[in-house]
Amino acid sequence: MTAEHTATPVDSSLPRLGQGFVWQDLAAGQRFRTFRRTITETDLVNFIGVTGMLEAIFIEEGYEGAAMAGRPVPGALTYTLIEGFILQTMIQGTGLAMLELHQKILAPVVVGDTIEAVVEVTDIRPTSRSGRAVVTSRIDVFNQRSVLVMTYTATRLLAGRA
Repeated sequence: MTAEHTATPVDSSLPRLGQGFVWQDLAAGQRFRTFRRTITETDLVNFIGVTGMLEAIFIEEGYEGAAMAGRPVPGALTYTLIEGFILQTMIQGTGLAMLELHQKILAPVVVGDTIEAVVEVTDIRPTSRSGRAVVTSRIDVFNQRSVLVMTYTATRLLAGRA
């Protein structure tokens, strides 16, 4: 004997869990902080393997030409981990395009460091098309010692309410 299961179909008017902000929900000066994440040796190995960044400083333990102690992490890995947080929490389903990016790497990040970021919306310019807007944000990335390791400005196209 089988039990009959009934359920209400998915109601498309229900709020979607994890849905990002539409541009109308943001304001210049609004600030957010991301989750924190500790960068592991596995993160480094996977990243350099998939990107082909097989530079000696990243693949050779104790590389004698290194300018610092520890296992340095490419700035691109730090950036992409923070962007992952932003995509998952702030613009999931509403981010339409990255239009421009200006980045400065200010301090080294090594395996074992824990990073997080502060995102500040700095400008919102509605477009003439389909309720979209160009949203600019400044993202400051910090390590576990509150050292600013990276800052970047991202200009994105975000969806709006119809």
